[in-house]
Amino acid sequence: AAAAGAASPADKGRFICIYPAYLNNKKTIAEGRRIPIDKAVENPTSTEIQDVCAAVGFNVLLEKNKMYPREWNRDAQYRGRVRIQLKQDDGNPCLPQFPTRKSVMLYAAETIPKLKTRTQKMGGSDQSLQQGEGGKKGKGKKKK
Repeated sequence: AAAAGAASPADKGRFICIYPAYLNNKKTIAEGRRIPIDKAVENPTSTEIQDVCAAVGFNVLLEKNKMYPREWNRDAQYRGRVRIQLKQDDGNPCLPQFPTRKSVMLYAAETIPKLKTRTQKMGGSDQSLQQGEGGKKGKGKKKK
């Protein structure tokens, strides 16, 4: 017990690191994905992770130039690391609904696809698909 007490002042930050690779459904476990592939997101960015975590009320720090060691691609979109304060100095979770780093990762992966930046892109493609289908249906009717 004494050891745990002694460690807590040194561990004051209690920030966890989340790299985009942890949530990327394009990656394998060996490449650094840490959540189930069906829950992962396509190529999340550190900014997106920062956005969703900050929106819930986390204390978030974006380190743009940090790089996930296993990431071979050096492009800017793959860079970045998000530090999130998971626990307070006394060891209690900052947000009770997120007791573990995994809960934060799953939440971020679930929420990123709902971001405006994503839904707008998706919305655009959905509309064009609908128009395409509509056009085909129209042509079908004309043939009749």
